[in-house]
Amino acid sequence: MTYNDGCWRLRLAARGLVAIWLSGCATVSSEVGGQGTCPPFVEYRREFQARAAEEMALLPEGSVIAEMLSDYPVMREQARVCKGSLR
Repeated sequence: MTYNDGCWRLRLAARGLVAIWLSGCATVSSEVGGQGTCPPFVEYRREFQARAAEEMALLPEGSVIAEMLSDYPVMREQARVCKGSLR
């Protein structure tokens, strides 16, 4: 019996464990438009939207919050398109 006789068993076991752990990461489909890939899309009442516009107008010029919120319509449109592609 050599000093590294059990070494190959350890490597084999380690490879098996890595394969099991990695296969657990692949339980969700990565196809575009697949189930669970679309962000939630929330409909807002007109009164709620009007209130949000009023609060937005109160923010100081050059507000970081206003800049961040300017991305929101784009994300909403992407979510709307994504939800439509699932039907």
